[in-house]
Amino acid sequence: MDVNLILQMIMAAVLAAIIYTIIGIAPGTDETATIAPVILALVLMGIQPIVVLTFFMSAIVANKLTDSVPVAVAGVPGGVMAAPMVEHAVTLKKYGKPDVSIRKMASGSVIGTFVAVPVSLLLANALIPLSDVIKEYADPLFFIGAVILALMSKNRWIALVSIIPFAILIQSLRHLYWGLGTVPEDTNVFVSFFLGITIGPVILTLFELLNNDKRDRLERFGLKSIVLRKRKKTKEFPNPFKILTKSEIGTSALASFIGSITFIMSPVGMTSLLGELFSSRIKDPVKKASRAISSMDALTNATYIAGTLIPLIALGIPLSPVAIGPGNALFNAPPVFNLDHNLHHILSTADFIWATIIGAVVALGMTYFVVVKYSQEICAFVFKWVPHEAILGLFFGLVLLLSYMDGGWLNIGGVFLIGLVSGFLHRLGIHYGVQFMVLYAAPWLISKIAGF
Repeated sequence: MDVNLILQMIMAAVLAAIIYTIIGIAPGTDETATIAPVILALVLMGIQPIVVLTFFMSAIVANKLTDSVPVAVAGVPGGVMAAPMVEHAVTLKKYGKPDVSIRKMASGSVIGTFVAVPVSLLLANALIPLSDVIKEYADPLFFIGAVILALMSKNRWIALVSIIPFAILIQSLRHLYWGLGTVPEDTNVFVSFFLGITIGPVILTLFELLNNDKRDRLERFGLKSIVLRKRKKTKEFPNPFKILTKSEIGTSALASFIGSITFIMSPVGMTSLLGELFSSRIKDPVKKASRAISSMDALTNATYIAGTLIPLIALGIPLSPVAIGPGNALFNAPPVFNLDHNLHHILSTADFIWATIIGAVVALGMTYFVVVKYSQEICAFVFKWVPHEAILGLFFGLVLLLSYMDGGWLNIGGVFLIGLVSGFLHRLGIHYGVQFMVLYAAPWLISKIAGF
């Protein structure tokens, strides 16, 4: 690895840390919708794979560090993964400790990163001898994953029932394109369908705004006032091992370890489950909330790192909700990457280690310090000047462009259809992970059903 390449990796990590520090703090932005299209664009631009991976690792660490800030300051989650922390962050805010909430969550993220990186690399290399067996059964494993995640969804029975109809919709559109000659028969339209799922809630909301009756019934709001409590600035570099108590460090590390080895499970489900489990016996509300949010934030970072690295290094197929979601373009981004030719096949173990360490260290070094020291100033700026609608609008435009590139004008209509159904399913409480697993399992599942 030459010096020029290392400099490119550092620059990519710095750029990702800056971008996703801002995006993470913007309220209501979803991790998959904001990270996946950018990674896909970088891959399609021909950026070196190791540089793309470095950018991704820095992005997820920075995003997971910052999406907890609006939770602590205003009780508004920056992203889906921060939603389980709202109740505990509001408790600390009620007791006048939003600064404690920010410091505990950010420090938990640091612990999660420290634990997840070595555990992920070790577990990934341990699974390599089993990779051929796992890949041989990849299609049924995707279906089993969809079933498992459905059972962990908010409305499990609706999620289970939706699996086959959603698979039929996906394969029906593909066969329509093949029949009309929109795409060659040996080409599976995938990327744009994937992006249609990620942007589904936005598409559904935009369609609802075209309904006059529904639009007229919407509640109108004026300018929203958010009061930020002033706190003392920290001059020295904050030490997460001094901010967290010994018990909080222990539960954060344990949660990170469990989250890393259960990388195939739903990150949101595991975050809620373990966060509540580790704090359930604590009576003092401040200590209980502190224990819960530090453990939860550690777990979110760990699940994102492990959910990307383990499938990428050991398997080469996206066999986790994180890999299928934000990290999907690292596995499958035609015509550059596919399941037989992606980062798994291109990069060596040393490349994965270097990309992970550079991305994680740069993001931690920049974002952790900034979050702990300047979180209120950044939050005030983002709340005032960076509406999340503008960010989502940018990604929505990118989705339309990539949909046209994938299958022409007809595919834009197909992506709208996928988005409408996906947005409706998401509103019913069906997790993104279920829908992504179905997207991968659809060809195998429909062929099996048709063969009966």
